[in-house]
Amino acid sequence: MKMVIAFIKKNKFDEVMLALHKIEGLTGASSSEVHGFGRDRSRNGAVREPEISLEYIPHIKLEIACHSELVNQVVSVIKETAHTGLHGDGKIYVLPLEQSVRIRTGEQGENAI
Repeated sequence: MKMVIAFIKKNKFDEVMLALHKIEGLTGASSSEVHGFGRDRSRNGAVREPEISLEYIPHIKLEIACHSELVNQVVSVIKETAHTGLHGDGKIYVLPLEQSVRIRTGEQGENAI
């Protein structure tokens, strides 16, 4: 089991969610509005200190618990659908998911996703 955490631009949310719905076997996704900051890194190859932006940019945070065999497809769908080519497109993180419990039934592990 894996946990995919992605930060995407707000204007890409609907498009990303529609694309995620098309993944066979994906059981769900959660989202929340978040604010954060990033570093503006030079694109011309010059070595210099990154400029730190103190603007807190709104993003959507997606959290997706999925079976390990779906993780590459989930990451690809988010990466392709959320891409604009502009600064602040977001990030995707994949973490191991040690345990899952469905509160209603008590199911655990892969069956609880």
